[in-house]
Amino acid sequence: MPIKMPAISLAAVPGRRHKILEFAKEAEARGFAGIYMPSLGDNMALSTALAVATDRIHFGTSICPIYFRSPLDLAQHAAFIHELSGGRFHFGIGVAHAPSHARYGVTVGKPLSDIRGFVKTAREAQMIGELPPITLATLRKKMIALSAEIAEGMVFANGSRSYMAESLSVVPDVKRKDPGFFIGDMIPTCVFSDEEKAAAVNRKTLISYARLPNYRNYWKEAGYEEEMAGVEKAMENGNEPEEIAKCLSDRWLADNTLYGSASKVLEGLEAWYDAGIKTPILVPSSAQGNQIKAIEELFELCARLK
Repeated sequence: MPIKMPAISLAAVPGRRHKILEFAKEAEARGFAGIYMPSLGDNMALSTALAVATDRIHFGTSICPIYFRSPLDLAQHAAFIHELSGGRFHFGIGVAHAPSHARYGVTVGKPLSDIRGFVKTAREAQMIGELPPITLATLRKKMIALSAEIAEGMVFANGSRSYMAESLSVVPDVKRKDPGFFIGDMIPTCVFSDEEKAAAVNRKTLISYARLPNYRNYWKEAGYEEEMAGVEKAMENGNEPEEIAKCLSDRWLADNTLYGSASKVLEGLEAWYDAGIKTPILVPSSAQGNQIKAIEELFELCARLK
């Protein structure tokens, strides 16, 4: 059976916004399953542009942090995009992490209750139009279970493939089998024949995530206690990021990312579907150039699926 087309991650990087819209149109023409956006570069603004620039492809925010704008303001914007796009928009929300909270100068509460309150406020809002499907940025089991209770799906980022069955075990079968219930994962991807160089690119990408306690706790649960203990020791000693990178084993990297030759990456992509991820979202990086080059390499990779 042919491998299904994945989705692609795009971000509204300053100075390249027109180019990103061109790539979005090309992703639609090439038959990608969707376009999903991290918070980098204002993904709600990019979503608004995609509603006009594209015609058929589904798209959404992988995480729109709930603390940076008021719930009513965000809900109104989401409803606007939903209407403008003809129902193609997925409104992905989440609590984000401490560094971004500090950067925006916001005070946060308890993630589960804050997400529940945000969704309640959005759904009870008057005179804003119809809301799009809401997905939750998930990592650990309590938020995963909450997504099954109050949302229309979930999006992981850098999830561990070997642990995905355990993670999804808290989602009722009826939800997992429901084609309308979104289960995605943002997967760092580097396509390059020199596997060692491709691995180095993804390892560098994930250093910042390894610094975050929520991610370390998740990866410990997923079976990477030794790697995360090494990261914590490196952080205590101030020997980062090089020392952190040394703690991130090849086994861990292969479980959380895709890298290497086109055939190896496609084999890994198929394994992600088998693990229960309905919509793998490839997050492009390149061993040979910038993000523009990385997106072009993903287009070349996925042309092999047709």
